[in-house]
Amino acid sequence: LYEEIELPLVYVLYKMEENGIFCDEKELDEIASDTAAKITTLEERIYHSVGHTFNIASPKQLAEVLFAELDLPDLKKGSTNAEVLNKLIHYHPVVSDILEYRKYTKLYSTYAEGLKKYIREDGKIHTVFTQMITQTGRLSSYDPNLQNISVRDDESREIRKAFKPDEGHVLMSSDYSQVELRVLASLSKEEKMIDAFNSGIDIHTKTAMDVFGLKKEEVSEIDRRHAKAVNFGVVYGISDFGLANQTQLSFADAKQYIDNYFNTYPKIKQYLDAQVEFCKENGYVKTMLNRRRYIREINDRNYMMREFGKRAAMNATIQGSAADLIKLAMVKADRRLKEEGLQSKLLLQVHDELIFDVPENEIEIMKKILPEIMSGAYAMKTRLDCSLAIGKDWYEAK
Repeated sequence: LYEEIELPLVYVLYKMEENGIFCDEKELDEIASDTAAKITTLEERIYHSVGHTFNIASPKQLAEVLFAELDLPDLKKGSTNAEVLNKLIHYHPVVSDILEYRKYTKLYSTYAEGLKKYIREDGKIHTVFTQMITQTGRLSSYDPNLQNISVRDDESREIRKAFKPDEGHVLMSSDYSQVELRVLASLSKEEKMIDAFNSGIDIHTKTAMDVFGLKKEEVSEIDRRHAKAVNFGVVYGISDFGLANQTQLSFADAKQYIDNYFNTYPKIKQYLDAQVEFCKENGYVKTMLNRRRYIREINDRNYMMREFGKRAAMNATIQGSAADLIKLAMVKADRRLKEEGLQSKLLLQVHDELIFDVPENEIEIMKKILPEIMSGAYAMKTRLDCSLAIGKDWYEAK
């Protein structure tokens, strides 16, 4: 872990920080202008809905408007966090406007305007990567954090348009596909899931087929969505309450679904339970490349702390193994680029995704060697698939 991953990675990260990534200030200005106009429109709509102006950004004033004036259900003692507001969307149209307002104000302040101060004289942002912050072994980035530019909605993704390659180059993104689930299938030796990944069938469709006893053509979009929620939820030690919250299933149905899931994939249940037991005895769990995470909460007197410890024990081996994999891929990619005498450079790592700056005359060779590096990073029971995308900016290369 130290000699073959973390130590050589120090030099890879140094080069990435030194290279930086070009950030187009004019593009940021355009996004800022468009975003400011949307914020103004939303402000006017919100004020019109409630009949007066107030400070939308003030949780206290917002709580007063929602719970005292509009008499919406107060679900969590005056809380106006996103989780609460999402549950109130159907009670009043102003709630969805407030959520949109928050999204655009964050986009404006953190990114459209906030990123400008990090652009140096060379026109690039040189983020700092650190190996020492997360408990699971994931890399993190700061000054600024370029790993949290959301891809969940088109508006936030727009920011990626400002990140561009050097002149005459393209950006190439290589992204592991469902890597944490592949790690889980491999570590637990769950044959059904391993076979699904290795045969190339969509894992969420396969899960819906196995759990509900359906044929492939009978799986509806809702079935697949529920299967996806439980597939990813299991990685984080999801409870029946948590699944019901995510899917709008009843509490009883969510419990039944999880029971069916573990009956269908018994080795996953055995593996997760074994991780919890190992952690109780030893005080830590370890990834497939032997990174340890110490979890003192696992034997805490407090029930809630113990439950947190259990979830952390289940998740740390899976997320940590996935983090080890991408780090290994980074080290191997750097070595391979050097061996091939290529000018292509690794610029960014965003969890399961690597972004390279590639001269146009190296596109074809990079299209060949990147999947080889990513899929061959470490021998596992499941195939390691990755997707490639190319573009004139980061938005297109995703």
